[in-house]
Amino acid sequence: MSEKASYFNEREHQICTVARMIEDARTYWVAGGGSPMASILLATKLYAPNAIYVTEDGVLAPEPALPLDPLMTMVASRSSYRALQWGTMNTIGFHAQIGLMDYGILNTLQVDPYGNINSTALGDYEGEHRRFGGPGGADSIAALCWHTILMTDQQARKFVPRVDFISSPGYLDGSEGARERVGLPRGTGPWRVVTPWAVFDYEDRHLRLSGVSPFVTIDQVLAEMSFKPRMAKKVETLETPTEDELALLRTELDQRGQITDVGKPVVLQDDGTYAFVEEQKEKGDLPSSW
Repeated sequence: MSEKASYFNEREHQICTVARMIEDARTYWVAGGGSPMASILLATKLYAPNAIYVTEDGVLAPEPALPLDPLMTMVASRSSYRALQWGTMNTIGFHAQIGLMDYGILNTLQVDPYGNINSTALGDYEGEHRRFGGPGGADSIAALCWHTILMTDQQARKFVPRVDFISSPGYLDGSEGARERVGLPRGTGPWRVVTPWAVFDYEDRHLRLSGVSPFVTIDQVLAEMSFKPRMAKKVETLETPTEDELALLRTELDQRGQITDVGKPVVLQDDGTYAFVEEQKEKGDLPSSW
């Protein structure tokens, strides 16, 4: 692995964290566009060349012509170039139903302690609410893949005690067998939630904080949640991006920064710790290399 990057932003850190979770020779059903697609492409370039991914709309194992337009990562010639099969969402859903999809990777508006996902509406769905685009294929991904990786931002409005609308199922009410009782495949469900600040896993179907980024504290992470998660016995410090990862992201996968140029910038300080650039500007304490 190359040297640690000295400058990156929150979204780049999140994408690199997920990319390192990708396992070689496993199958991934990836939500259309954005951070999930950037993560799987980065992983197949650097860490898992034999990982197979399927786009949300059902294109199987493409060799995409990069870079992709962020708005054309599905139903487009560049994103489906040299695919093994041009299927449909139903085709891949059938594959997942019989156990062929190991992981799903999704974004979301809200997530609750049991991994239920809301991408549909904020507010009272029967009354006043704000409507969004909905889950698309995310409901099938969350319902049928063996494990689901969720990507979202670390904000209290996103981590809520109860989602306003269940677009895609997690562990439902959190009780044992809840997914199976409504007909979902046994042994499937949420696996990780990754934000720019933290990584969460699940303990007895409840969200658990397992890792924190080196530029924030545990207290800062918990302050940006509307419920308290379970805590791992040892909360790990997450690895930051490498220069190789960022070079690929910036020059090959997202040349215009439409996916990755999001969030606060982070800088490596002279003492080997990390901090947000804006905080260092206020202190007048930017690294000597600046």
